[in-house]
Amino acid sequence: MAVERIKKKLKSIRKYLIFFILYSILGWCYEVFLEVVVYQWGFSNRGFLFGPYTPIYGFGALLFIFTIYPLIKNKEYPKKLLYIVPVFLGCMVIATLLELGASYLMEWFTGAWPWQTYESYSYHFQGRIALSPSIRFGLGGLLFLYVIQGFFEALVSRIKDKHLTILSLIIISILVVDLFYTLILR
Repeated sequence: MAVERIKKKLKSIRKYLIFFILYSILGWCYEVFLEVVVYQWGFSNRGFLFGPYTPIYGFGALLFIFTIYPLIKNKEYPKKLLYIVPVFLGCMVIATLLELGASYLMEWFTGAWPWQTYESYSYHFQGRIALSPSIRFGLGGLLFLYVIQGFFEALVSRIKDKHLTILSLIIISILVVDLFYTLILR
């Protein structure tokens, strides 16, 4: 009985790791899209790490999944729509607080944070957080939780346990090497 619970927990951890990397990649794509298409600044790696992923989006998505997603997860669609405002506000607040904390953490480790351009927004706090991106995070949270997460859950549930383990180990290895390269070698 205890062994089964441990196996179930480990499988959950592996699934959440997959969700983390998927959302980190989506976040990186979103940042690059903004930079290249919307603002037309040209391409640059928008992530803190070398690879095409932005971990803050992965962490944010996991926070959304653990804290807000249970409100709507097993509800049918007409009833699920009643939660749009609290889900939007919850995602907005969580993402903004995460971004604020991450800006202090990154400044401590690296001396800067990648989104220092927030000082150009009318409503910002120390160039670390701003109203406009916070609203976009709330909207992105709605997209994540109402549309994408169900698709990702269906996708990940199709992966066999053995392959899930291998994929998780590969992801962890890549992230550890990338973190080592970024913090030590670069």
